[in-house]
Amino acid sequence: MGPNIDEALRYLGVRGEAPEELRARTERVAAELAEAMPPRFVYRAFPLSHTPEGVALEGGGVTLTGRLAAKMLRGSDTAVLLAVTLGIEFERRLRALECRDMGEAVILDACASAWVESGCDAAEKEIAARFPGRYLTDRFSPGYGDLPLALQGGVLAALNAEKRLGIHLGDGFLMTPSKSVTAIVGVADTPQPARVRGCAYCALQKTCEYRKGGTRCAV
Repeated sequence: MGPNIDEALRYLGVRGEAPEELRARTERVAAELAEAMPPRFVYRAFPLSHTPEGVALEGGGVTLTGRLAAKMLRGSDTAVLLAVTLGIEFERRLRALECRDMGEAVILDACASAWVESGCDAAEKEIAARFPGRYLTDRFSPGYGDLPLALQGGVLAALNAEKRLGIHLGDGFLMTPSKSVTAIVGVADTPQPARVRGCAYCALQKTCEYRKGGTRCAV
């Protein structure tokens, strides 16, 4: 298992077929990253209460407000909070590489973005195994749709992510280490439709290079 190369190339802004040399270089950097620092994650399940204020995670101190959370968790009685990170070691590796080879550092950064998403996929598989016979929703995160980014602090606190993973929240609700992700996954008794798709739900919709160029990524 390693970073999804096609995903890493998309983060690099590649549209269509990547040059052979760039793909080979990306594959090498991705393999080195995967061997050096696998993603780490923690998660925790909470019973849900659907209230007029939003979807409350009982015992978690978090209420998910807005239309997106209500829609995503409509059929769920449980939600799982998840945090994934590559850790501060990646930050040090990237800073050191930037001083020697900026082109290689850009590739490493793209591979890391793809790698942390692979960590989310791995965590989601483990979560699914904890709920046999039940069904998961798409995962979604603070900043998607109308789910406030300000909820980031509550999610990290509910997971004790600062102590367990070393994730800190800074100005603008940005996480450190930078290659860190939080997400919510609902658990239901019936199959759940795919609801988080397209630019409207993406946290990068306002800065996305694909949208600026008149195209979209594969999601």
